[in-house]
Amino acid sequence: MVWQLAVLALGAAPSVHAQLASSDPDWKEMDSPVPPAYSIERMIPVDVQSAGLKFGIDPSTLSVDADGVVRYVIVARSATGARTALFEGIRCATGQVRTYARKNADESWSPVRDGDWRSLRDGQRSVHAHAAARQGLCVGNSTPWNTREIVRALNNPAYDK
Repeated sequence: MVWQLAVLALGAAPSVHAQLASSDPDWKEMDSPVPPAYSIERMIPVDVQSAGLKFGIDPSTLSVDADGVVRYVIVARSATGARTALFEGIRCATGQVRTYARKNADESWSPVRDGDWRSLRDGQRSVHAHAAARQGLCVGNSTPWNTREIVRALNNPAYDK
């Protein structure tokens, strides 16, 4: 935390950028995780510049896993009340996101067929993940130590990460 404040004081705030291939060639992702249950009532807003949609993350779905991936459920809601939930993971070190599953209308989860790792700067497909990473799921290109750190950052949008 102290180093983050020092970086901010110098005007060199870290930002999330897509990186080249991981510097750890031995990195291995853990087995496919199971999507956690989530609640609309617990959602913490994520500020995404997207017309007509509001995004939120249920903090109880956050995990910082041993493979360095921050996993979470994010929900997009339209003005008419339509919802879409995604179970995703972000690799802060490489600036990548992966969607594991989507919530169906019948409330079941469906695995995503094209769920490969992609850049957080992959245009419209990743705009919500990029915003979430900048607002607390990542600290620059580092993974936060724990979910408390992430929740504190998400709940304090005025703090410039």
